[in-house]
Amino acid sequence: MANSNMEKIQWKVQGMDCTNCALTIRRYLEKKGMKEVKVNFGTGDVAFEMKEDNHADELATGIQELGYTVEGAAAPSGTPSKPLLSTHIQRFWFCLPFTALLMLHMIPGTGHIHWLMNPWVQLGLSLPVFVVGMSFFGKSAWKSLRNGIPNMNVLIAVGATASFVYSLYGTLTGQAANYMFYETTATIITLVFLGNYLEDASVHSTQKALHKLARSQKVMANMIAFDDQYQEQIFPVENTALKNGDLILIKSGEQVPADCKILWGDVHVNESLLTGESVPLHKVSKDKLIGGSIIQDGTVRAQVTAVGNDTVLSGIINLVKQAQGEKPPVQLLADRISAIFVPVVLVIAALTLVVNWIVLENFTDALMRSIAVLVIACPCAMGLATPAAIAVGLGRGARSGILFRNATSLELFKDIKQVVFDKTGTLTTGRFDISNWEIIDKNISGDEFKRIVYSLEKYSNHPIAASINLQWKSGNEIRWKKVEEIKGLGIKGIDNDGNTFQAGSYKLLTTPGEGDTHNVYVTRNGELIGWIDVKDEVRPEAKMVVDYLHSKNIKTILLSGDRYEKTKKLGEELGIDEVIAEQTPEQKLQKIAALSASAPTVMVGDGINDAPALAKATVGISMSDASQIAMQTAQVVLMNNGLKNLPTALGLGKHTYITIKQNLFWAFAYNIVAIPVAALGFLTPTFGALVMGLSDVVLAINSGRLFIKRVV
Repeated sequence: MANSNMEKIQWKVQGMDCTNCALTIRRYLEKKGMKEVKVNFGTGDVAFEMKEDNHADELATGIQELGYTVEGAAAPSGTPSKPLLSTHIQRFWFCLPFTALLMLHMIPGTGHIHWLMNPWVQLGLSLPVFVVGMSFFGKSAWKSLRNGIPNMNVLIAVGATASFVYSLYGTLTGQAANYMFYETTATIITLVFLGNYLEDASVHSTQKALHKLARSQKVMANMIAFDDQYQEQIFPVENTALKNGDLILIKSGEQVPADCKILWGDVHVNESLLTGESVPLHKVSKDKLIGGSIIQDGTVRAQVTAVGNDTVLSGIINLVKQAQGEKPPVQLLADRISAIFVPVVLVIAALTLVVNWIVLENFTDALMRSIAVLVIACPCAMGLATPAAIAVGLGRGARSGILFRNATSLELFKDIKQVVFDKTGTLTTGRFDISNWEIIDKNISGDEFKRIVYSLEKYSNHPIAASINLQWKSGNEIRWKKVEEIKGLGIKGIDNDGNTFQAGSYKLLTTPGEGDTHNVYVTRNGELIGWIDVKDEVRPEAKMVVDYLHSKNIKTILLSGDRYEKTKKLGEELGIDEVIAEQTPEQKLQKIAALSASAPTVMVGDGINDAPALAKATVGISMSDASQIAMQTAQVVLMNNGLKNLPTALGLGKHTYITIKQNLFWAFAYNIVAIPVAALGFLTPTFGALVMGLSDVVLAINSGRLFIKRVV
């Protein structure tokens, strides 16, 4: 748990091009004493915890000095606006005409254009490209070396500089015919700029699900106000100007501008953007509307209940961003290799130069092979392999109403052997109707019995208690001298006369008899005064979900605090493999711990009474409605009680891991094959630069397949 004097900081940082950039920023912040540092180079998100006596502007200035730009209020004052040639695509278009002219003499029939072969003309054409290239690659390379974490740009800067200086030497000494490689310098820089742009575009495409959510955050709202004559007025305002308690009018076809509660009217709402559920939901007075959902039919007046970072949509976006910043265990090997990759490639390039010079007895050919090694090596591919797949997996999950709190839970799904279900609110709807009730103590009237039950159950969060409260609500409740909830038993209240009333399970009974099969028992001073029976519907999708798990050879277990007879009946109805009933929360926790120790285990609960067990499972999944999205114990949240999304969550986890493995295989195989091929002279530096740029695009395309891939 974060210390109370720690402040959570979230920044957007521009200028990160690879894993090493993220590593540089993370090490800098950790060196400055920041905690829980998470850096995602794909999205530019930087999150950390800072002591309240630290100064954010000093940290932002430090990151600025490393060569990156902190966006937003925390950025250093006086930060200049973006100059020309500040993006990869701008640099590419600037360099392309010069490079095209330099390459013109290589086209058949143009090889003897006299002015193109002039070394001074080639120097003049390549110099602007070299200057622009070094202003980015050289600057970035120098800063990374200064910070002890050499990045990919070191390889590009060394390769381009070597060919340029070699050519310049030939020009100045009158040996241009043997030293003319200006086009190599220009093409390396130009093609790597193109490759970087394609990489950025590819990474951006993996974030499209998150961007779609983010775009829904800013809309216009119809705010209701009253003039001095108490006449209603409607004012159009941006939803960013709304505050808690404001009244708004939402009409058919409009987007709900903020989380709110309906005061008047009824509507059909499409929440597919947030929950993946395309069927419109009918909502009436006192129901909640989620900001970002769409009113398909109807008009309502509503009161704003949450704005800004407190809304459900904002919570979803932040949850997905934080999860993208997490690294699953499979990424650790790639990170370790990436950290030493650039120095190793520099050594290989040096050996390539020396060995080829000795074998070929030709320094020019040896140098070209050495440069080819530098420019074809791609540490970015290893760094991008996991983040690209994670971004798509998490984005598709968010679009389907499945929220992953961390990337590790995605990977853990691949090994799951058993799924444990809670009963109430998970396999059943959790919405109860009172089917029968009886008063044992004939001295108590029906109204008084209802008053006692309501006065007790209003202090419970249990779904049965909530249903009873809704049906037996009383305006004349008992004011208890003391009231407490006893986990696994029920609610106990002591009135001003010293009488002890309890409402809860059959375990309240000191002498259980034949009548111990009811849902709720009510006692006064230990004596039974009445009981209540409720009926609960089985979720229509529950059987389908259990059958799917069996088809994947995953064992199913029903774990409940309810009576064994009722639990066993439900288990038999759904075909669940094992039934464990009459468990207290403490016993549930112990059982989940034992199951997780024996095999990787998923626990699915309603997130109300199952918090400890959810936290103890290999992967805890909360069946939660949108208002409980911030729950901390479950690694995965199924929005709006979406049990039907459980197979998708499991499938998405497995296929995301498969995609990560494919990406890592490609990244390692590419470098293992490409570097020796370049060292042996089978690739020119120009072709190497092109292939290097495209290697990242291959990973992004493979990751993007997760958007449309069948995972169930």
